[in-house]
Amino acid sequence: MNTTTPRLFIAATEQNTGKTTTSLGLVGSLRAGFERIGFIKPVGQRFVEVEGKRIDEDSVLIRDTYDTQVPLEDMSPIAVEPEFTRRYINHANHEALVKRIRHSFDRTAWEKDFVIIEGTGHAGVGSVFDLSNAKVASLLAAKVLLIVPAGIGRPIDEAVLNHALFLKEQVEVIGVVMNKILPEKYDFISEIARRGFERIGLELLGVIPRADILTQPSLLQVCSLIRGEFLHHEEEGRRRVADILIGAMSAANIFEGVERNTLLIVPGDREDVIFAALSRCLSDESFPFCGMILSDDLRPGDRMLELMQSTPLPVMTSDLDSYTISSRIHSMTVKTLPGDAEKISLIQGLISQHVNVPRILEKLGVGETE
Repeated sequence: MNTTTPRLFIAATEQNTGKTTTSLGLVGSLRAGFERIGFIKPVGQRFVEVEGKRIDEDSVLIRDTYDTQVPLEDMSPIAVEPEFTRRYINHANHEALVKRIRHSFDRTAWEKDFVIIEGTGHAGVGSVFDLSNAKVASLLAAKVLLIVPAGIGRPIDEAVLNHALFLKEQVEVIGVVMNKILPEKYDFISEIARRGFERIGLELLGVIPRADILTQPSLLQVCSLIRGEFLHHEEEGRRRVADILIGAMSAANIFEGVERNTLLIVPGDREDVIFAALSRCLSDESFPFCGMILSDDLRPGDRMLELMQSTPLPVMTSDLDSYTISSRIHSMTVKTLPGDAEKISLIQGLISQHVNVPRILEKLGVGETE
């Protein structure tokens, strides 16, 4: 296996902490000094079908953003499908999985100046099939950058637990990046957290402020989540949803206190509310709604549907009720998608500004190429 190409394993203390965000931004920052950068997510849990193969969605994002010149199947060698764990427990094939990961890493690192390796979940995820993040980092002879959520007590406590498992596998954790800090608490949390991590022997290498845009789903993501379909203006599906409103009040009150980029959810037979929203859309440039969902598998009459066609408002339908739709949106995990230029540019800027990339390279024992 390749042991010479510089590499960094991006781990985290829990899911949805910012591994992909950090990986995406780091690749962008490193390209200033390393011309050819590879990426691999050895074990992926969220996958999409690409040319008949199950590929982790984060690998697709990195490939499409940076044109990594690595075969997708090597960027995502193992996709943990629903029956994967049960099959492994009944018929362990550990050596075959290890061989696949190492072979894919060699292909990923071929003629590359640097490789980013992204883990999945916390350090112990994958232990059930003998490929925890700590074990995979060890197999690939990689040092680890640990991503933690904002705070003081909990992030440090969880960092200690994760660090212990990496140490057990003789993997060095070079430091910590804290993500999603509220801007108004940035200076205070940064300083206290830095001291706290120093006390347990970890260096704080970055502190990334929370950016609301990164937590806002697109209409396309919402539509997929609720098993919906677009009636009008699917081409506007990349609009972001900053808030949601269930149209359970009278038509006269639906605009009361509503912020920009709010998604209106309303039963399809509430024509009074639907008409008020559509009329305002046609007459007011400061219209607050970014889209509308007609819930409960109900649709308004033909005249209302004709009015919808005359407005620029994206409209979706769903067979779910309004409360279920709202709950699903509130609890959904928002991922950055390929082609989401605004989010990708923001992520690149956040990492460049708030993560000490030169110090990371120093701790890896490598320098940027000329």
